[in-house]
Amino acid sequence: MIATSAPSFEDQVQPFQIETPGLRGRLVRLGSVVDTVLAGHAYPPMVAGQLAEAMAMAAVLASGLKYDGIFTLQLQGDGPIRLMLVDVTSEGDMRGYARFDADRLPARLQTTEGPVPRLFGAAYMSFTVDQGPGTERYQGITQLEGATLGDCCHAYFRQSEQLQTAMRLCALDASRPQQGHRAAALMIQRLPLPRDADSEAAEDDWRRAVILMSSATAAELLTPDLSPADLLYRLFHEDGVRLFRARPLRHRCRCSWRRSSGRCGRFQWTN
Repeated sequence: MIATSAPSFEDQVQPFQIETPGLRGRLVRLGSVVDTVLAGHAYPPMVAGQLAEAMAMAAVLASGLKYDGIFTLQLQGDGPIRLMLVDVTSEGDMRGYARFDADRLPARLQTTEGPVPRLFGAAYMSFTVDQGPGTERYQGITQLEGATLGDCCHAYFRQSEQLQTAMRLCALDASRPQQGHRAAALMIQRLPLPRDADSEAAEDDWRRAVILMSSATAAELLTPDLSPADLLYRLFHEDGVRLFRARPLRHRCRCSWRRSSGRCGRFQWTN
């Protein structure tokens, strides 16, 4: 465990490894990045909340890839939120955008229903990695299945990836913008087992790590009073936690609205 840093809520990805179970993970925290994107638009709170979580999800997914270019997360459906886009460059530049039908947004969401089916309807989620001319573009597409964006991400990994993955997503209540906007994502993945490993013990270790990760509250993930190092140590100290160099994230739009009429490539951006 490296030395604990001063508590802060910096925009960053904190990679880590849990020693005993042989697991790796990333903790993403977004403060000024998501605040800048949301403050520039009059998004209704339920749209703003989903976009904040989508930005945290895109950052944590992109941080697990080796690429030199742009990672794009796209959510598109026939619900009140018709389109949501987030992209992250390999240098850590982020931006986000949502297109929605205000007349179709529900007045409120029932506590028993998840936001995704109600807000996105029949939808799909795609991940694209574009490394520029002369390179092959990678894209993964899956149906948006789950009550929350975190559930949808779990479904994607179950269907499309070899690594067992668990994720926790959260964002501050967007109906109270005076407190500022924050979002966070905590992801753990199970590393491939050595040939001589005890698979039953490894499965028990994985279940334990998922339980510990799930115990992290939204308040812990979103408070500036608990540093990433302190939070990860609080969750996984019994198994040993190794932290690697954190990577900064920042809001940066790579196009001019006036010059491009809001078009950047094939997507429309307004921030």
